[in-house]
Amino acid sequence: MDPKGQRVKLNDGHFIPVLGFGTAETKEVLKSEALEVTKFAIDVGFRHVDCAHLYQNEEQVGQAIRSKIANGTVKREDIFYTSKLWCTFLRPELVRPALEKSLKNLQLDYVDLYIIHFPLAMKPGEELFPKDENGKLIVDSVDLCHTWEALEKCKDAGLTKSIGVSNFNHKQLEKILNKPGLKYKPVCNQVECHPYLNQSKLLDFCKSHDIVLVAYGALGSQRIKGWVNLNHPVLLEDPVLCTIAKKHKQTPALVVLRYQIQRGVVVLAKSYNKKRIKENIKVMRLFSFKIDWFDPLAVQGTLKSLLQCHIHLWPFSSI
Repeated sequence: MDPKGQRVKLNDGHFIPVLGFGTAETKEVLKSEALEVTKFAIDVGFRHVDCAHLYQNEEQVGQAIRSKIANGTVKREDIFYTSKLWCTFLRPELVRPALEKSLKNLQLDYVDLYIIHFPLAMKPGEELFPKDENGKLIVDSVDLCHTWEALEKCKDAGLTKSIGVSNFNHKQLEKILNKPGLKYKPVCNQVECHPYLNQSKLLDFCKSHDIVLVAYGALGSQRIKGWVNLNHPVLLEDPVLCTIAKKHKQTPALVVLRYQIQRGVVVLAKSYNKKRIKENIKVMRLFSFKIDWFDPLAVQGTLKSLLQCHIHLWPFSSI
């Protein structure tokens, strides 16, 4: 971490801000809102913006970034922008065209980080989720090592500064790391990570290979019907978390964000609520504030929560 404590050095020498603004949206959110909230996030201090082809809003997010560059709020080099390679583009010959499509939508010359969104190839085409006549996803047979080689070429071409992965377990990471002729290691692995799914084993593995773990769903999994069980507890209402927050005179959200940064995790805070966006950025002023999850007030309840609650979107059984 750099002296200001606000960026982490990646294994390729570039730096990533420890707090990022997530731009994923639900179907109920208008794309125009992505433009407005991204501009607002930059105004209040976010310099790390996380997006993806899947989100279908890179045009609006790119417009927000460019507008803030144009009015002098930031320079391009001040913004760390992440995009993701979707599952229908994992064939090696489709990787660069996919990135170029994102750059065209963004109207930017490069992205700072380009990552494989999921270690699962789907049938190429315009459909994000191609399905057969029975409604089942149509998968594709692709060697992820070949996909990775195509990402390396994108980095060499200057289309992206860094390359990484998302939703990989340690075996899938090892496949890339052990690939003969590996030119660049993944700089990061972006996964769901929060106190109910703390990814401690995967975090240790990533640290041992100088790979940064980036946490999405850091404030608890999005409570979207069809993705998570809505009967499961709400992280930010967890009594143990609320006790810790009250003790330190902070909000539960800030406690969770500070906890992740303290662990060496880069954390994404996704919200389309301006009040919450403004609150989340306050964690950058809490670097003298250390959270002890195992203090006498909380140890028993915290461990109970961590072990008994399972709210996650992606299986990590192979970790």
